[in-house]
Amino acid sequence: LLLEANLLQLASSSHHPFYNGFYYNHIMNDMDNGQDKVDYFSGPKLVVETSKDPVYSYSGANVTLPCHYRYDSDPGAKRKIRIKWSKLRDDYTKEQDVMVAIGKTYVAFGDFKGRAHLHQASQYEASLVISDVHLKDDGKYRCEVIDGLEDESDVVDLRLQGIVFPYQPPRGQYRLNFHEAEQVCQDQGAILATFHQLFQAWSEGLDWCNAGWLADGTVQYPIRLPRKPCGGVHLAPGIRSYGPRHRHLHRFDAYCFSSMLRGEVFYLDHLTGMTLEEAKQSCQEAGAEIARVGHLYSAWKFLGLDRCSAGWLADGSVRYPIVKPRPNCGPAEPGVRTFGFPSKGRFGVFCYKER
Repeated sequence: LLLEANLLQLASSSHHPFYNGFYYNHIMNDMDNGQDKVDYFSGPKLVVETSKDPVYSYSGANVTLPCHYRYDSDPGAKRKIRIKWSKLRDDYTKEQDVMVAIGKTYVAFGDFKGRAHLHQASQYEASLVISDVHLKDDGKYRCEVIDGLEDESDVVDLRLQGIVFPYQPPRGQYRLNFHEAEQVCQDQGAILATFHQLFQAWSEGLDWCNAGWLADGTVQYPIRLPRKPCGGVHLAPGIRSYGPRHRHLHRFDAYCFSSMLRGEVFYLDHLTGMTLEEAKQSCQEAGAEIARVGHLYSAWKFLGLDRCSAGWLADGSVRYPIVKPRPNCGPAEPGVRTFGFPSKGRFGVFCYKER
């Protein structure tokens, strides 16, 4: 009863409205006379614009993310502008600082140190240049321009041209927790794919019935042709999802993403074939390294590598890429064929050499 009485007294005596403590375009000043003074912002409105279409690039390239700002009326004297670039998660819940600049002074953060700077060819340009693009650079970026109380931003999408491929380790199906999946993709010259990368691969024809980890910790798999073991024949084609899984306890395969190559993949063979160790040595003698799985998939997709001869790869698997299906070269569809991880046998080898 006492609590109720106190609450009633507070409600009847307070004439101030409730505020959440944050104001965008006005400032509340207590004048000690029971009245609030409201100062409305009346300067020129700031407008920030980026590319509405995605910007495409590939691993190792240099890319410019366009961003320009303007005012809806003459801003008058030269203004001190602060520019901030951030990288967003797909769900917009978290940002990674990329770079902050005031005038000609700027600071890049984290993995972007030494790789990010502003391109300001005109007075109102705030474009971001990223050098030596990394696989993890793929995603959405926010260009934010701050002028005093005015703070406006827009988002641009950087998409890397690449390929998604499913991966199982030598131990077999569903042996990887999330962190192990991250590592095996990295070992193959790739990273865990994002959902939009997997969706793009599905739209281009990827059909794989095994569930695999994605970069956000969810487990999903792409189905083009519905069938009983893959969710049932009555479900429509699409991306099947198990949702988020426990990153340490649950085990699945992995979906890896590799971009275009900065080098070339070539094939070596001996009359009697080679063991895995002999294959590694042959690549070294040719001034190269034994190719990884990501290298082979990228060369198949972007460089048209077509070889109906099986060869060793760095993970101990034996595979070969087919662009033009033909007799005695596997199924009727293009793709990278695999012999698994043979413990014995002699084969050729795929080598990778950077330009």
